[in-house]
Amino acid sequence: MRVPAAAISFPDEDREWILSQIDESLRSGQLTLGQVGRQLEAEFADAHKVAHAVSVSSGTSAVEIPLRVLECKGKEVLVQANTFFATAAAAVSAGADIKFVDCDPATMAMDPAALQAAIGPNTVGVVVVHIGGFIPPAIRDIQRICSENGLWLFEDAAHAHGSSLDGQMAGTFGVAGSFSFYPTKVIAGGEGGMLITNDSHFVDEAKIYRDQGKASFLTNDHTRLGYNWRMSEPHAAIALSQLRRLDEFVDHRRHVAALYDEALADGPVTPLAIPDESRCNYYKYIAFLPAGVDRSFIKKRMREEFEVALSGEVYELPLHLQSVFEPWADGPLPGAEELCARHICLPVSAVMTDEQVELVITALNEVIPS
Repeated sequence: MRVPAAAISFPDEDREWILSQIDESLRSGQLTLGQVGRQLEAEFADAHKVAHAVSVSSGTSAVEIPLRVLECKGKEVLVQANTFFATAAAAVSAGADIKFVDCDPATMAMDPAALQAAIGPNTVGVVVVHIGGFIPPAIRDIQRICSENGLWLFEDAAHAHGSSLDGQMAGTFGVAGSFSFYPTKVIAGGEGGMLITNDSHFVDEAKIYRDQGKASFLTNDHTRLGYNWRMSEPHAAIALSQLRRLDEFVDHRRHVAALYDEALADGPVTPLAIPDESRCNYYKYIAFLPAGVDRSFIKKRMREEFEVALSGEVYELPLHLQSVFEPWADGPLPGAEELCARHICLPVSAVMTDEQVELVITALNEVIPS
């Protein structure tokens, strides 16, 4: 592909540093829950202006562990429908009875009015997702609704490393937040995840859960039904090298997004509107197709004729329409269904060139009727 859907950045000096850290781990025999992981936790917490960070094995476990700490087993948890499988699956695995909430097609975010209507007598909490790295102003309404109804708020911020709203960082609007280091993410750790919070008790519980539910690392007294959710030192080293370039990565992604914004001002697709108060990291650059345009046909033409690969949607099919979640489906959710069907994600990365952006725009103008 002349323009790949995604690309990662590991400069020579970063690879050398990562290898040196892995070599030190091999020399010491400390391959998990070691010094590099602790350094990653400290620097991640600092970068997101929060008191505590706990490294774990994946973005999925970074969702499930907090939900277990929040004791949602047998209780109802509200989850927005336009998110990845893992968000809802983690809640189910934690024992929750999930209910899907519609979203606002204009923002990709949970619709506060739909949230208010979905709250029932057994509802204990809400899971929101910052789709594409965008924190919408509506998060304030969601906070208020949760507070007024005695519900906890948890953020799946897998897309949102370094994103903020009015200077407040992703993952700090509720009781805790989770992040993913999957290879496509803004911080590509290979695998791994992180949860952040200002609650020290929450941290203590999370560390028990991530290490097979053991009361401490050196004991076999298991006090929780935990799991092997530990992050290895090699993965921590990779993620730490990426974290130290987070500002650089986000700045470049925002540069690419600004080029798209300018080029698409009068173009065939409509970009997702990001207000000034929201500093989006542009994990995804989301735009909406004109009515009646076949997304799969557009993607095929761009790939075959221009060697431009569009990024994966967020997401192609809302969760309430996926067969695995049929037991929890409760009627149509028109907002989620509309936006999942109509949007595309233009390629963006920390190493994308201006020339590649121009090629994407050229391809779009060619394959989509104006």
